[in-house]
Amino acid sequence: MSNGCAHERVETIQDRLLIVDDEEDFLRLLKRSLVKDLECEVLTASSGESALQTLEEEPVDVVLVDMKMPGMDGLEFLKHLRTSHPWVTAVMMTAHGCVELVVQAMRQGAYDFITKPFDHETLVFTLHKAFERNRLLRENLRLQQRDKREGVFQNIVGSSPAMRRVFDTIQMVASSDLTVLITGESGTGKDLVARAIHNLSERSHGPFVAVNCPTVPENILESELFGYKKGAFTHATQNRIGLFQEAHRGTLFLDEIGDISSAIQAKLLRVLQEKTIKPLGDTKTIKVDVRVVACTNKDLQEKIRTGEFREDLYYRLNVVPIEMPPLRRRREDIPLLADYFLKKYCAELRRPCKTISPELMEIFLRRDWEGNVRELENAVMRGILFAPGEEIRPEHVGFAPERRSCLVFDDQPLENLPYKKAKEMILRQFHRIYLENLLATSEGNVTQAAKRCGLERQALQQIMRRFGIRADRFRRPSSNTE
Repeated sequence: MSNGCAHERVETIQDRLLIVDDEEDFLRLLKRSLVKDLECEVLTASSGESALQTLEEEPVDVVLVDMKMPGMDGLEFLKHLRTSHPWVTAVMMTAHGCVELVVQAMRQGAYDFITKPFDHETLVFTLHKAFERNRLLRENLRLQQRDKREGVFQNIVGSSPAMRRVFDTIQMVASSDLTVLITGESGTGKDLVARAIHNLSERSHGPFVAVNCPTVPENILESELFGYKKGAFTHATQNRIGLFQEAHRGTLFLDEIGDISSAIQAKLLRVLQEKTIKPLGDTKTIKVDVRVVACTNKDLQEKIRTGEFREDLYYRLNVVPIEMPPLRRRREDIPLLADYFLKKYCAELRRPCKTISPELMEIFLRRDWEGNVRELENAVMRGILFAPGEEIRPEHVGFAPERRSCLVFDDQPLENLPYKKAKEMILRQFHRIYLENLLATSEGNVTQAAKRCGLERQALQQIMRRFGIRADRFRRPSSNTE
């Protein structure tokens, strides 16, 4: 299901149920009885394949699906549903004695189940609960969509295309139990993404346990992650559970995973493969139900090449990759972030509301921000503390007021260059930018470009030759060369 479909369903007033069963008579009977008691619109499908087609064409809140059907059975249908339509609530119908199938369905994301032959009132009650859950999900989605439009999503600020892609990926992956690897430079907000994935998942009521791998010494990290038995080493005076057990039925966030040793990498790989841990000093393994989200600011591909990181562990972690863009690649978010931090820290520090001066905002927008969002956050916080008036200026955050020319060449202001050289460089830059944009617009068609700029074709070609600009760089394979 696309996010658009989910949003459309938010605006729909009447609940809609889809019943999926291969018995046509049963479908008709069930539809007649449920329309009246549930006061909802009821759709039917006689196979899993036709049900998926209906879901692509119609917004649906709840599906009631039979486990045993020819072709695509209930479990296979549920797998497709969770992938393509994660906001739809599923209730499974099954015969007596199929406990294992029921457990498997619940693990795959089914909300509830009912056994055949079923009591009508019990079915109605179960579906009422399913619709109630779906209404809560729709309201949650509506609030998320509103927050995204306002530029804040799960405490992550941004409205740039790069950040909207991140938000969309978070929403899609949150409903699953897939392992996620978040990459990006320090200060980009990788920890906020991990927390958002947990908050939006079915595990949100479980624990969120974070461990900053580089801050824990190697000889302690193993016992921290997996726990230990009394007597396992000198100071092990009692049993202690590890972070994997602490995160049972929740999420374990492994911060800066690229810095762990090869020995811990091997043990972590085994946990991800087998879903079991073995505490230090113990002879038995313990089953754990944990979703792992990891992050790193390192280039793991390079570390694999140099033998510092296991390739098999990398692929276990990198099931769903999320890359956090550095702030310099989403400069359009800087005013939004600055305003967010102003409101947040003026309130927290109990200071009057302040504004950022145009001069400081100009510096903010031009700065490379090696520390990314965290560096910007610290700068705004300093400004709130040290600005004596309502306006925060460059000197209040430790930035000297900048005096810059409109154009800079080789990092030199124009006034540092001889007049003739500065003039020549300005003209060269003007022609390059103007002509390249002109030819890109006309897809390398020189005749069309000449008409657009009001020059004769020969005159335009002469200028292009003078500044070394070739039209064929801008042509598509099928474009006219004239």
